[in-house]
Amino acid sequence: MALGDPRTDELLHELSVDRRRSSWHLVSSTGRVASGGAAVPRVLELLPGGKPLAAVADRLPMVTERAYRWVADRREWIGRLLGQRACAVDPTAPRTTDIAA
Repeated sequence: MALGDPRTDELLHELSVDRRRSSWHLVSSTGRVASGGAAVPRVLELLPGGKPLAAVADRLPMVTERAYRWVADRREWIGRLLGQRACAVDPTAPRTTDIAA
C-alpha cells in the first residue's frame, strides 16, 4: 500500500516519517515490521519455491541488505532497462488479499 494510505499510520506507527520514506516495509499479520533488506527473506518465504532463497538471505543479512540497497539505489536505471511495461503496476487490478507474513 502507498504511504498516503490512511492505514499506513496504524501499521507503521513506530517508525518516523523519514524512516517510512527511506525504504519499503513489510508488516506481518502480528504487526512485526521488517524493512529494506531485512524484509527480503520474509517476502521470499511467501513466494512459491522461495524458502531456500529465504534461508540463504536469512543467513547472510549483510549481503542481503547490500543487494537490496544496490537495487534500490538503481531502481530508476533498472526501470528504464526493463521498460515501463515490465515495471507497471495496475492499481485497478483486482486483489484477492493483502500479503501478510
